[in-house]
Amino acid sequence: MITRFAPSPTGYLHLGHAYSALYAYDLAVANDGEFILRHEDIDSTRVREEYYGAIERDLSALGITWKATPLRQLDRLAFYMEALEELKSLGVIYPCFCTRKEIREEVAGMGNAPHGPEGALYPGTCRKLSAEEARSRVIAGDGHCWRLDAQKAASLAGALSFSDHFYGTVTVDPCLLGDVVLARKDISTSYHLAVIVDDAHQGITHVTRGSDLLAATHIHRVLQKLLKIPEPLYHHHPLILDRQGQRLAKRAPGATLRELLDSGRNHGEIAAEVRNLLK
Repeated sequence: MITRFAPSPTGYLHLGHAYSALYAYDLAVANDGEFILRHEDIDSTRVREEYYGAIERDLSALGITWKATPLRQLDRLAFYMEALEELKSLGVIYPCFCTRKEIREEVAGMGNAPHGPEGALYPGTCRKLSAEEARSRVIAGDGHCWRLDAQKAASLAGALSFSDHFYGTVTVDPCLLGDVVLARKDISTSYHLAVIVDDAHQGITHVTRGSDLLAATHIHRVLQKLLKIPEPLYHHHPLILDRQGQRLAKRAPGATLRELLDSGRNHGEIAAEVRNLLK
């Protein structure tokens, strides 16, 4: 068994991160497995160097250990590009030249726009471009991202499912999130592509993460099938919520482990409290 915890170094860890990290770590330890730390740092505009060390220090203080040097996604852009090229060769992605404002305006004008669990879906504007027009605009240097053609991908991948510790066998809906972005305009990847490439590279057997990412797993299974990479087992654990019933966020006041420590709590007390929640 190999599990991982993959935070983004865009802020200090909060109690929800501690829960997720301890869940993955304890699962690996209980099964004589290995726990891996990975820094998901493709959001380079928000990443700060000091957060890498702060994350590692907080995890160590919670009693979490790892052997390998934590992988940084910014060091692996060539591998994501390779996966993207393979998807291009399959004909399941297309360039999208729309701005966020243009997408909002088109969705607003549709009246009955398709929606998924995360809100309105991309309306497929650039999917309708001819191959010649799309190619000429790419060559001309028009800014673009790359989107998955969910319907084409579904047709090619066929029927899929995934096994989850909390949700059982889940039938995949490839169109649940619509034509998601696989490579952003500012960087040659996105969360959906990078995470499955890295999980395969590191041999992750059990993906443990919050239930808020359950919907994303539908896309991940399609990509795994198309790229012929192994399917892990999943543990989409419950989220820790604040007093208002909202998911904890790094920017919420009083939520980070740093702030909890500054208030007089120690890492041992925090770890014990979180482990009680895990029972």
